[in-house]
Amino acid sequence: MTLARLEVENFRCISSANLEFSPTRNVVTGENGTGKTSLLEAIYLLGSGHSFRSAPLNSLIRAEQHHFLVVGKLDQIYGGVTTVGVRCLGVETEFSVNGRPPGSLGDLVRHFPVQVIDPEIHRLLEDGPSRRRRFIDWGVFHVEHAFQNAWRYFNRAIKQRNAALKAGSSPDLHIWDADVVRYGELIGAYRQQYLAALRPFIDEVAKRLLSFEVELEYIQGWRRNSSLLEALDESRLRDLQRGTTSVGPHRAELVLKADGHPARDRISRGQQKMLACTLILAQQRHRASLGAAPGCLLLDDPAAELDVANLGKLLEIVDSLSVQLIVTALSDFGLEILRDGKLFHVEHGTVKAMA
Repeated sequence: MTLARLEVENFRCISSANLEFSPTRNVVTGENGTGKTSLLEAIYLLGSGHSFRSAPLNSLIRAEQHHFLVVGKLDQIYGGVTTVGVRCLGVETEFSVNGRPPGSLGDLVRHFPVQVIDPEIHRLLEDGPSRRRRFIDWGVFHVEHAFQNAWRYFNRAIKQRNAALKAGSSPDLHIWDADVVRYGELIGAYRQQYLAALRPFIDEVAKRLLSFEVELEYIQGWRRNSSLLEALDESRLRDLQRGTTSVGPHRAELVLKADGHPARDRISRGQQKMLACTLILAQQRHRASLGAAPGCLLLDDPAAELDVANLGKLLEIVDSLSVQLIVTALSDFGLEILRDGKLFHVEHGTVKAMA
């Protein structure tokens, strides 16, 4: 689905906005600090349930206001409209799909596949394993429908097992071990299948964006060549001492290498950004190859972070994607390749469509 209309109220520095977007290309211009990134953040919230800049949603409420509201009208690929919304009232946040609360956060975000490439994209490499697990799981979630339930049941089982561990109740562990193993191994299999399918698309994009070879190694979260049940048995004493489950897909890691060396230690910050962009763009190409409905890619001020050569290469690939694109920039200078769409301008928190 693509974002056809966006309504924003009291979100960061944006007092109100009511915008209609092109299903293909959109450029949002404005000076720094005027609200360009806040607009992307509001859009991202509709497709993820969280911000890509800060965790507590109530921190996004405009100063001296008591709530924010973000509503998106999504065009379905076969016609029709889905309405998704987020309202934050202090400590309470309400999500809705067509006016009703979704059964889970997954039921909200499946309607609007959205990703962002922002100035902090290098954190995909620099941050801890949880960020790279989220990268994998975003891809799996949007191509493997059974993944959502597997993750839901695994998460429930792991919480109950951890509660038993903290209580020191060793006999109760076996009650939850079966679901931890069943769904944990299923999650691991989904992830590895997805990464294998993604690999050719990473290679394809890397040839155009990078000067080094990229390797991916998925570490499943428990000892190779052993079952998850065996790993749980081996770690039982340690887990009881620590009060948490130390093995499983929630401990998995994706190791990224450049020319055979750990990328985080081997390449520059600029190269890290380009590698992270490569991964995101490869995901978009992979989705398109499966005939999935177009999603939305948010590109936050790429000219501020990349040199002219890398910016040109990035925009060429971005423009070839079958996605809805929303780009922010100080001006549309240098973005000629993306001008076949709509242009917006932000000033003092007010967003206007340009003729």
